[in-house]
Amino acid sequence: MDFIVPISFIVIVAIVMGGLVKISRQWRPGVQPQSAALERRLEAVEQELAALHQGLSETQERLDFAERMLAQSPESKRLGAPE
Repeated sequence: MDFIVPISFIVIVAIVMGGLVKISRQWRPGVQPQSAALERRLEAVEQELAALHQGLSETQERLDFAERMLAQSPESKRLGAPE
């Protein structure tokens, strides 16, 4: 469970950075990217970030589901419990 916090932190920082990039583009509308390749790379990074965010959300939903299922099962059905 300790690994979820760092992943969440990384995703949050990446989202904030993506937002700052978008804001900076609007703040200086006259400045063009140095090349089309740079623009394509930035778009690819934004898409990958969105995919990571989606994957993290799905993982958290699955963890929540597993926790609910474990909480519902009676003590006698848990692994390692004597019958």
